[in-house]
Order: sequence, then C-alpha cells, then structure tokens
Amino acid sequence: PKDAGYAPKTLPVQTASATVFGGDAQHFIAGKDVPFDWWTTFRSPALDALVEKAFKANPTIEQAQAAVQQAQEYVYAQQGYFYPTIQAGYNFEREKIAGNLSNTSFPGVQGNGTVKTLVQNPAGSGAPGRHNAPLFYNFHTAQVTVGYSPDVFGLNRRQVESLEAQADVARYELDATYITLAANVVAAAIQEVSVRSQIAAVKDIIEINEKGLKLLQDQQKAGYAMGIDVAAQEAALAAAKAMLPPLQSELEQTRDLIRALVGNLPNEDVTQKFDLDSLRLPTDLPVSVPSKLVAQRPDVAAAEEELRSANAQVGVAIANRLPIVNITGAYGGTATVFDQMFAPGGAFWSIIGNVTGTVFDGGTLLHQERAADQALYQAAAQYRSTVIAAYQNVADTLHALTSDADELSAAAEAERAAKKTLDLTQAQLKSGFVNYLALLSAEQAYEQAVIARVQALSTRFGDTAALFQALGGGWWNRPGAMADAGSAKPASAGATP
Repeated sequence: PKDAGYAPKTLPVQTASATVFGGDAQHFIAGKDVPFDWWTTFRSPALDALVEKAFKANPTIEQAQAAVQQAQEYVYAQQGYFYPTIQAGYNFEREKIAGNLSNTSFPGVQGNGTVKTLVQNPAGSGAPGRHNAPLFYNFHTAQVTVGYSPDVFGLNRRQVESLEAQADVARYELDATYITLAANVVAAAIQEVSVRSQIAAVKDIIEINEKGLKLLQDQQKAGYAMGIDVAAQEAALAAAKAMLPPLQSELEQTRDLIRALVGNLPNEDVTQKFDLDSLRLPTDLPVSVPSKLVAQRPDVAAAEEELRSANAQVGVAIANRLPIVNITGAYGGTATVFDQMFAPGGAFWSIIGNVTGTVFDGGTLLHQERAADQALYQAAAQYRSTVIAAYQNVADTLHALTSDADELSAAAEAERAAKKTLDLTQAQLKSGFVNYLALLSAEQAYEQAVIARVQALSTRFGDTAALFQALGGGWWNRPGAMADAGSAKPASAGATP
C-alpha cells in the first residue's frame, strides 16, 4: 500500500507511566529493526533459556523443518522432467516350440547359424519322420531407451514455478513457527507471573480477613461486636479462601503448558519458574515503517507465494490444452545366445517422435483453466485480506499498549487509595469510630484493587510481546543454522516495496 499507516491520527511516541513495578513509560521508536531474539528485552535469563530449549525440543519445529525439506524435494522431483529419461533393460526367455510347428525355417535358428531341429521316427519302422520333436531354446534381449519431452509450451516450467512457491510457503511457515513458539513461551511465562502474583495477593487478602476475624472475635468477647458481625467476617474469609484453589489449578495448568512447549511430558518439570522479579518491562519498542511490514510478516509473505503458485497453475492449465511432444529412442540387441546379442544381425534401434493434442474433451480442459483463473482471483483476495489483517494486528497492539499503560496507572492509583482506606478503617475500627461493615467494605475494595493491578500489569507484558510478534518477530535476523533450515532474508525486507 502506498499510504499505509497504523492509525488515522499520529500515534503517541510514548505511553503513560506509573510508580509501580512494570509502570515505566514505553517509547515507540519508528523504523527500529526487530531483533530475532526479542524476548531477551524482558531481561530474564530463565526466559531466554526456556525459549532456547523450546526451539531445540518442541516437535512443531521439527515438523515445520520436515515440511520445508519435503516441499523442496517436490521441486527437485519436478525439475527432473527437464532432462531425458534413460532406462536400461534386459530380458531372458526360455521357450518350448511344439514339434508340429518347428522346422528348418522356424524359430530355433541360433546366432551362429545352426538349427536345432530333431526328426522323430516311429520306433523300428525306418520310415521318414512323421513330425519334429519339440524345440527348446533361450532368447536374450538387452536395450537402452531414452525418452524426452521438450517443454515446448512451458507446462513443466510453470509446474516447477508453482512448487517453488509452495516450498517458499513452507519456509515462511517455519519462520512463523519459530515466532509463534517464542511468543507462546513468553505468554506462558507472563501467565505464570500473573497467577503467582494473584495467588500472593489472595493469600494477603486471606491474612487480612483472618486478622479481621480475630479482631471481631476479641470484640465480641468484650461485648463490642455482635455475632452477626463475626458471622459476616467468617463468610468473607471463606470467600477469600475459595479464590485460592482455582488460581492454584491455573498455575499447575500453566506449568503443564510450559513443560509441553519445551517438549517435556507433564511429569518432566523444568527448573525455570517465574514471578514478579523474573521479568522486566521493555521500555524501547520498535515500530516498523508501515511500508516495510509486508516484507516482515511471514503470513503476508506466505500469502504472496500462494498467489504466485496460483498464477503458475493458470499457466499449467493453459499448457495442458496445447499439444505435448515426446521423443523416444531405443538401441539394443537380441539373440538366442547371450554373447551374440550385439553380433552382426542381432542389434536393433528405433527413433519415435510423437505429438499429442486434445481435439475434444467435452470442455474439461477449458473449465479447468477457468477454475485456475478463479483460484488466482481467490489467492489475490486472500493476499489483500492478509495484508489488511497484518496492519490491523499492529495497530490493535499499539493502541492496546497505550491503553495498558493508562489502565495500569489507574489500577495502581486505585490500589493505593484502597490500601489507605483499609488502613484508616482498621484504625477507626479499633478506636470504635466505625463498625465492622465499613471494614468489610474496605477489605473488599482493596482485594479488587490488588487483583486489578496484577491483571493490568500482566496484560501490559503480554501486549508488549504481542507487538514483537505482530511486527514479524525479526525472523530475517535469525542466525546461523536456524536460518539455514528456513528462508533467507527477502530482497524487500528493510526496504520500501
């Protein structure tokens, strides 16, 4: 697109900040390249090790690599049709000719000119032979055949072009597999941070409620609190404790996911564990120039190759309606004695040229060509749809990051206010200026504020990882052996298409 962009209006160059962990302002740096190892910007050695292990052990990488090799082998196989086919054959026969058929001019003449013909007479009659005896002989044939089909109308060339495009699709899918796997590992680590933080917050809430219950019980004994107040606090404590098992279950499921992502079974634990101290929020974020995005996104590049493959299939359909030329040559020898096959009189050769064209097929080839045309239109529309979705993906993530910072800032303010209110309410309750209902309300507000702040922080971390993925994940910067198994950096990457 000539005038591509991520928003109708200019996006802010940085987000809001908050005075809490993970509340740093994030700066959007236009034109900055996306590193392949973008997860290292979270400054977590444990996360780096986990992603590295996933790349080595997750079976989806092997699957994608095998798909690349398979697609390339199909290309090599189709390219073989550009060359002649040479076949060599040897045939041996052992024959018995009925005596009533064999005579001096019938088969049985040997390569040296002798004839094996036996006359059988009636026993003791001395009369001329009534018939010949059966004739046994060997027959050897050896030949070399050369077949060639000149690609006069480009049928094979367009088939190779289509398969090459499919091989490139497989390479871009491998790139996408690396990016998606890294993003999934990072997302799982962030999810673990979130759940562990929520569990810690819930445990704090349980402790607060336990202290509140103890206070009310003491006041009840002294006659300053009623039984209904104690019962209400017991209910609040039970509700807080009920929040813990689902979070613990979610934590175990997240750990199961992490084990699976690195190729482990559920009983094979990983040493890396993640909490709030494990990750740091990246503050300098790349924002690719919009005109470069189509060269950076593997899904867009794959859609482009699908379009190229569909275009080549139109050429294949057209060539199928045109004549096919075949040339066949053979040279060999035949004899009843093996070493005389190529003696004078035993050798033979042939050259055959053939042109075949469809005169009438009920419109089959015509409609196949039209179907290929429609497949091309479909691929073109899918390509445009993929491009639009790519820009939308980046735009959504940028908007989300801006909103995430505002949400975290508001959640932090709400948590501070709720904590202050809770502290004051507890002090007033001890002094007898408020009743228990006020404390219960303050505890509930603080509980919701803590959970909201943790969730807002996790969302901000997650959307930061999503931005790197939306910008293409830096696959064109993939190093060494990993790049050898995937696709090379396209000529248009880093340049305006």
